[in-house]
Amino acid sequence: MSRYVLHQNSTINIDARDYQILFLSSFLFLGIFTLGWDTDLLKYSLLIGSCLSLQYAARIIFDLKLSSLKSAMITSLGLCILVQASHWYWYLLIAFIAIGGKFILRYEGKHYINPANFGIIATILLTDQVWISPGQWGNLAILFFIIGCLGFIVTYKVNRLDLSIVFLMSFLILEFSYQVLYLQWPLDHLIQGFTNGGFLLFTFFMITDPVSTPAHKTMRKFWALGIAILAFIIKEFYYVPSAPFWALFYLAFTTPLLTYLFPAKIFLWKNTTQNITLKTNN
Repeated sequence: MSRYVLHQNSTINIDARDYQILFLSSFLFLGIFTLGWDTDLLKYSLLIGSCLSLQYAARIIFDLKLSSLKSAMITSLGLCILVQASHWYWYLLIAFIAIGGKFILRYEGKHYINPANFGIIATILLTDQVWISPGQWGNLAILFFIIGCLGFIVTYKVNRLDLSIVFLMSFLILEFSYQVLYLQWPLDHLIQGFTNGGFLLFTFFMITDPVSTPAHKTMRKFWALGIAILAFIIKEFYYVPSAPFWALFYLAFTTPLLTYLFPAKIFLWKNTTQNITLKTNN
């Protein structure tokens, strides 16, 4: 008599995009139900629906994997959390620029701009009807802890933890030196800026986009340092509260040059895979 024994011998590569979708969705619900955000269903529907629709159209045109919709979902959730506009139709433009931009601005087969960041900043440059609203998160200590922990998990999964650390520490040192040591401002003022939810989302979920960041590990650290320095200059001398978003927008255009001068293995998203074998025992 034969017996069939099912053996599962698998190597599982977790797609970090699943974590990002889960965490960003949680942040969005947290803002709506506990932080008093407006329940703007039209805004959320337009951003999520437009991003997914445009990505699906691109999937058909460029013969992409169905899993590419995950990236569009991450982009749309980031936009839902960070961007505000005066009229509903601006959200359509933001989504169009965010998704369309990554299929236009490409180098060696991959985009070099963070879609959400590019969509926000490009639309701000085109119109005065769109703005970033990181202050809507408030400055809760528990929020700092939650986003920090979850952000640590995501950046670790995509091997970009070094980028977050270099940017965060460099920006902190520059701000501390200028605000506390030079201007003699109270330390509370500095802490308030670094415990802002929008800033933390930028640090752990936007600047660490593994597809649009330089692939070379050493140059990636210098790139993060450059973003910190530029963000400091824009914030303190041009008085722009959302300075890190602008710094990332400008320095994103240096990624193709860094990729050309310092080639390295290009990041590819990995999905969970399982190999199932069926053995026969007599």
